Amino acid sequence: MAESERVPVERKRRRPTSSGVVLSADLIIDAACELIDAQGAQAFTVRKLGAALGADPSAVYRYFRNTEDLLLALADRLIGESMADFAAGGDWAADLRDLALRAYRSALRHPQIAVFSTVRVTGRPHEQRAVDTGVGLLLQAGFDDATAVRHYHTLVDTALGHAAVDAGVLRLAPAQRAADEQAWQDEYGNLPADEYPSLHRVREQLPLMGARPSSRHSICSSRPCGRRRRSARDNGMSRAFRPPRCHHEACPFLGRGSSGDDGN
Repeated sequence: MAESERVPVERKRRRPTSSGVVLSADLIIDAACELIDAQGAQAFTVRKLGAALGADPSAVYRYFRNTEDLLLALADRLIGESMADFAAGGDWAADLRDLALRAYRSALRHPQIAVFSTVRVTGRPHEQRAVDTGVGLLLQAGFDDATAVRHYHTLVDTALGHAAVDAGVLRLAPAQRAADEQAWQDEYGNLPADEYPSLHRVREQLPLMGARPSSRHSICSSRPCGRRRRSARDNGMSRAFRPPRCHHEACPFLGRGSSGDDGN
């Protein structure tokens, strides 16, 4: 967003609301994140956000030009959280894989937000820093400018594409997910061999097709929004935060290394 389009500082409220809350852009983003995590992006309204904040909904527009401005700021916040504590380790391929997994994990921690965050360009500082970091790793590896940009684009599309699909699964109702998983055994596992020879041959392995993100990755459990939360290390998850073997083994970035050897 152009600087001229940003909300003027003088419009931002510094006094407490009628409920005693002192609003800030960060507080509004926190509340929006919690609302969307709980109710979904389609149900999100500024009126509900105002109620959650104990403020008149119009107060939100002192900090954000419109709802889209707020949602893009929220998406950028999650990029920033995914990049927290990232440090290049000297192996450009491993570092890029780390970036990709961070983006994937962020989307699965907030599957309702992933509806829009995986397909939008925020144009904001956290995203700009992430892109600069990724492209920079490829330039340092010796790729020319155009190739570095193309490879980074492929990396991001691969990570966010997988994330969007798996986040979509996490948004299903438990009964729907259970029915889909059971279908691989009930509907596919009993197909006649003469009509479906390949499926009949692998019928005992077909339940693997129903392995969903919640059981496939230890990193998919939801965690609360906000900037003031304990780190994975504080939560005793510094090593447990690694996913078990990823199902995307054909992916050059999310493949073999996704077995949990990422060192995070």
